[in-house]
Amino acid sequence: QVQLVESGGGLVQPGGSLRLSCAASGNIFSIYAMGWYRQAPGKQRELVAAITNGGSTNYADSVKGRFTISRDNAKNTVYLQMNSLKPEDTAVYYCNADLSVRPGHRYTYWGQGTQVTVSS
Repeated sequence: QVQLVESGGGLVQPGGSLRLSCAASGNIFSIYAMGWYRQAPGKQRELVAAITNGGSTNYADSVKGRFTISRDNAKNTVYLQMNSLKPEDTAVYYCNADLSVRPGHRYTYWGQGTQVTVSS
């Protein structure tokens, strides 16, 4: 069984910073990519940032230059450093991982989500 556990969310003032972490655990054979999505009230879930096992990254235009995704392959952990936060960044942030538990298997797993609130 695979679990993704997020941490690091909270309340921060505009212009502040937060760092999210997501650790994957369980019977993992290989992780291909990990990423962060977010969902604000009344809106669809959207991609924030993603990173492959080779280190290639992809960002939503709205966070480029402010957010940085990184990954520790040895710990099966992905991080999201969020700087210069804006009220419109307020959302539940979800971690996901594209991984396999055995050769020939591949599936996308999701974490439970962590709330990020940007407000004065």
